[in-house]
Amino acid sequence: MDAVEKELVSRKKNIKKEVELLFKANMKFTDWDIPEADDEKVAKLLLDIIKEAVGEIEQDINDGKYKDY
Repeated sequence: MDAVEKELVSRKKNIKKEVELLFKANMKFTDWDIPEADDEKVAKLLLDIIKEAVGEIEQDINDGKYKDY
């Protein structure tokens, strides 16, 4: 394992926690704005948005946007 992989493995737990915090914060915001919202529906829609964002980042990587970041 090279230095980059070791670094990211050591931060993996924190990165995953940050994604979870992003998700939970947006669940709260939606609940504040629309208290009667179906939480399961909100969760699924938020997950779709997060997946879309990750897909866009993946496309940027494939397009070379981060080659010389």
